Amino acid sequence: MATLLTVASCWAAVLLAAPGWASDLVPGSTLNQTTADAAKDLLPPEIYEHYKKGEYANPIVDFPDSAFKWDDGFAEATEWNRANLVLDALKQPIDKATGKRPDYITGHPFPDIRENDPDAGVKVIWNLLYQVYNTGNIHTVSSLDWLSRTGMDRTAGQDGYFLYYDGQPRHYIPPENPDNYLSLFLAVTTSPADLQGTVGLGHRFKDPSKRDLQWAYVPALRRVRAVSPANRSDGFLGSDMCQDDGNFFDGKPEDFTWKLIGQRDTLRLTDPDALAGKVVRKPLPGGGWRTPFANNDRSVGFQMKDWKGVAWAPVAAGLAKRKVWVVEGIPKDRYYLFGRIELWIDAYTYQGAWSRKFSWRGELLNVFQSMSPPSAPFNDKERGPGQTFGYQLAENVKLGRATLGGRLPPGNGPQDLRVPLEPSFFNYDALNRFGK
Repeated sequence: MATLLTVASCWAAVLLAAPGWASDLVPGSTLNQTTADAAKDLLPPEIYEHYKKGEYANPIVDFPDSAFKWDDGFAEATEWNRANLVLDALKQPIDKATGKRPDYITGHPFPDIRENDPDAGVKVIWNLLYQVYNTGNIHTVSSLDWLSRTGMDRTAGQDGYFLYYDGQPRHYIPPENPDNYLSLFLAVTTSPADLQGTVGLGHRFKDPSKRDLQWAYVPALRRVRAVSPANRSDGFLGSDMCQDDGNFFDGKPEDFTWKLIGQRDTLRLTDPDALAGKVVRKPLPGGGWRTPFANNDRSVGFQMKDWKGVAWAPVAAGLAKRKVWVVEGIPKDRYYLFGRIELWIDAYTYQGAWSRKFSWRGELLNVFQSMSPPSAPFNDKERGPGQTFGYQLAENVKLGRATLGGRLPPGNGPQDLRVPLEPSFFNYDALNRFGK
């Protein structure tokens, strides 16, 4: 018994002495109104204020690097990238031997990030994007929720499909790519009645000089309209979430001037049940994997009967201390809604944590909050982010409201990854096929 007590005492001393860890922020404790000041230097100021005011409360959890593992071959691909990939004048990754972008890239394109490298910022962004591509083709049914501080004002059902031509294992990628696509997406609004049948279609190309192609079917007009790719910062369906939010950030790297601000510690939102190994994967008959969300009905404040904080609080999430790269992006388009974005990106997994968006005058307008889970296996060779609930939130700081994405609507809605998708599914005719 004395030996066990000695070991426990030593372990507690190690935790208390760990750099940056306050004694009331060790795993197993809770960040709330009482303990908020201990996390003041570990959070964006506006997020710290939520805890200080009693509007958020979350347990502190341990998220070691070992909790995230990639596919077999990912590490070897990263080493190849380290030796062979550089940026060209347009800031896209190319093979330094050929001067051309490889037909296929996986792994982290730029694993060596140095703070004195003037291109470090855009390299971090490429690592972020290829982490998203590695997740694989997606079919997801989710809710887009408009929230006030006290409850839900409106919700809209979304049925979305994404196909990636890079990053994920080769056998999920179409064998031919004559149009040099990078990704394709199709999004259908399924409810409420006044929005039902609104459809968006997008094609993105690997060529950095070629603009995205986007179309929308608008039920009220009963016609297809081309959409300018320059409006990706506008609120989607009038919400506070924009197309460039995507999987934390879905803009084109070439459309911004990037600067690495540096590395810092942060507390970021994650999934405690996923860290405890409670993620369930179910193989789909046609290929791919479904991940049921066990915590879908109790993940956000407005779903909890006795919750006293803001309606959009991430009540099912835990907070894990992680190192992040902080990257600043200035849009080259002066008509872009935000004059500066500040992205906090995990320095190991390259998942997004916090995205802060400022006006052209430097005033904070919006903060995007992303729950970043550990990995879970698809099979014995493939792994990717695994979670028990979804939470991506765009908070309008000025107006005291937020838009929540990622929550599944009632029923067994798909949350399917690495599904087989055909390029023909994303053609122009799909707009009329899915529109009402």
